[in-house]
Parts: sequence; structure tokens; C-alpha cells
Amino acid sequence: MTSRLQAVTFEARDPSRLARFWATLLDREVLADADGVLLPGDNTQVGLRFAPARAAKRGLNRVHLHLTSEGSGQETVVARAVGLGAGHLDVGQLPEETHVVLRDPEGNELCVIPPGSSFLAGCGVLGEVACDGTRAVGIFWSKALGWSLVWDENDETAIQSPRGGTKVAWGGAPVAPLEVPARQWFELRVDDDLDAEVERLVALGATRVTERGDDVVVLADPDGNEFRLRTSRPAA
Repeated sequence: MTSRLQAVTFEARDPSRLARFWATLLDREVLADADGVLLPGDNTQVGLRFAPARAAKRGLNRVHLHLTSEGSGQETVVARAVGLGAGHLDVGQLPEETHVVLRDPEGNELCVIPPGSSFLAGCGVLGEVACDGTRAVGIFWSKALGWSLVWDENDETAIQSPRGGTKVAWGGAPVAPLEVPARQWFELRVDDDLDAEVERLVALGATRVTERGDDVVVLADPDGNEFRLRTSRPAA
């Protein structure tokens, strides 16, 4: 069975506080577990998890989130985020660019996209998980998740679940340096044979980072980004 993307994980100095910020902004519930704090998604919206940080943030993230503003308006979404603890951020955006760049309370970059974006139309509030990455990694994740390749031009790629909703996109070269240890990663779940799914992902281009534990193995995609694959069923 193909893995499913349960969440994008961000390490945080205070996972509970950061989870409350995002839960309020996205109108999500908050679930604490042994791996941190989870904001569950649904069939069309990607989940988010916040885990205890092992190292301080250095430079720009390889992964950041794009929020849409259909209905409420861009200024309203920006004001709400700032009121919850976000701040404005200069990452070299041009004056003619229409998105607003913010940082969340722990400095993670996010963008608020104005209404009328044809690319994010119908994607929901969490419209896009925007990643640094090569075309090869976009192709890998399309096959790994069984998601449609909805954009493939000029080395930029984007994928989307067949159900629609949040897109995951990669901007092509150049790719930002990897942080070690990684501070963001994809968390995947598989309901059936974990070992068989590991072998399938390795055949697609993943590499093993750790040996299997009771219910989890750490892999890396073709760009070296670590991700966690877990089984939904307890080990026998």
C-alpha cells in the first residue's frame, strides 16, 4: 500500500506554544502525543506536527507554508497572524510581488497569498507546502505518495492528492543547504507491511538513514531530506 502523508513536522523550542499559534490560525485541533504536538489534517489538508528542537534555527527553512486568503482577504489573514505573534519578514522579495512574507513566533517563514491565485484555487487555507528541491525530488514524491504531478515546468514541480487540497511544490535549483540535524521533515504512515514499503521507497530513489525500530524508519529522499515512515499498526 502507498504511504500517506500524515504531517509536515517542524522542530520548535516550545512545540505547544507554536502549535497553538498554528491551530488558531488554521482553525485546527491540537493533539499531544509521544512525538510532539499534532494538528491533524483531513482528506484535503496536510497535517502539521511540532516536535522538540534539537538545534537552533539557522538560515531559511527548506520548507515553508503558503496560506490562501479567499473570502477573508489578505490583509485580514496577515493581521490575524500578526495578532497571534507573527511578524513581517524581508527575504528579498521584490516590490511587485503580491504575497506577504511573515515569520511565525519561532521564525519559520510563511507567505500569505492574495485572493485570486489560479494555482492555489480550491486548495484550502493551507494552500501549499513550498519546498526547496530539484525536479527529481518532486517526481520521487509524486510516485511515493501516489499524488498527481500537477506542475512540471522549468525544473519546478508540484504534486497534489487525487482528492485535491494542499499542494506540495519544489522550486528547482539552487537548493538551500541541508540543516543537520534536520528541523523539518515529512511524516508518512503505512497501514500494512512497513518493511515492504521501505523497499518500495528505496526502489524509487530513497536511502535508508536508520534501521527499522519497532514502528518507524528514517529515510532520505533524492535531495537528502530526511523523512519518517511509520506503521499505523503495532509491531507483532
